[in-house]
Amino acid sequence: MPETEPSSAPAVQTWDHLEKLAAEAAEVAASLLRAQSGAQLQISAKSSRTDLVTDMDVACEAAIVDFLTSHRPDDAVMGEEGTGRDGTSGVRWIIDPIDGTVNFVYGHVGFGVSVAAEADGQIVAGAVVDPVLNETFTAHRGGGARLNGRPTHVRPDGDPALALVATGFSYAHDRRPRQAEVLKELLPLIGDIRRVGGAAVDLCSVACGRVDAFFEVGLNPWDYAAGTLICEEAGAIVQDLNGGPPSSAFVFAAAPAVAETLLKLLQNAEADRL
Repeated sequence: MPETEPSSAPAVQTWDHLEKLAAEAAEVAASLLRAQSGAQLQISAKSSRTDLVTDMDVACEAAIVDFLTSHRPDDAVMGEEGTGRDGTSGVRWIIDPIDGTVNFVYGHVGFGVSVAAEADGQIVAGAVVDPVLNETFTAHRGGGARLNGRPTHVRPDGDPALALVATGFSYAHDRRPRQAEVLKELLPLIGDIRRVGGAAVDLCSVACGRVDAFFEVGLNPWDYAAGTLICEEAGAIVQDLNGGPPSSAFVFAAAPAVAETLLKLLQNAEADRL
């Protein structure tokens, strides 16, 4: 009998397990945030006066890391608030304990907890929890995307001229005039812009059809790792401005019905030029 190719099922099962762990880890932090709602925060600035970090960012990252390492002690970890841990398993967790900290500080909606698992340089599982709306978005590669356990998908149709497009602005004030120039070119050609303030939640809004598209320049891996996978698995086109994978240089995610036209508009505006 001819030899059969090895089955890919074990890997998929592992990614499914990582998706569940990501969701559980993100919920650990989300529960802390709900419990601390309205409490006095210790706030400081990082890269600029508007790039805030609180004691809850640090506490949530520590709680996520403790949870993940208790279940998978051989995995590597990279967290926004400085956690760096080497591993031997080939899996690395990419963590943003509060994506949209300014929103959290102001008691505004639009912040979330993002946890993603990377294997061999590829994001294979992830979760984003919105603690205000009590929504959990999850996915593993090849397994579709879910919102609170039910399948979720991008908008099935749409007119680019009426598209609702989410974006974000840099904490570096010298980059904002250039971002305003991009919006000046884009706004007359689409439906409208939404600026919520948390990339992970914005990406999940693409995944569930609340907006048609999202773009942003200058994000960090923890901002978009889980969200871009969830978008892909929900049916979105996800890439940088020139057809490569999403990166810190540029993240673009859109429903297929509007993706090509919006991408051309952003290319014409040189939206990745700082």
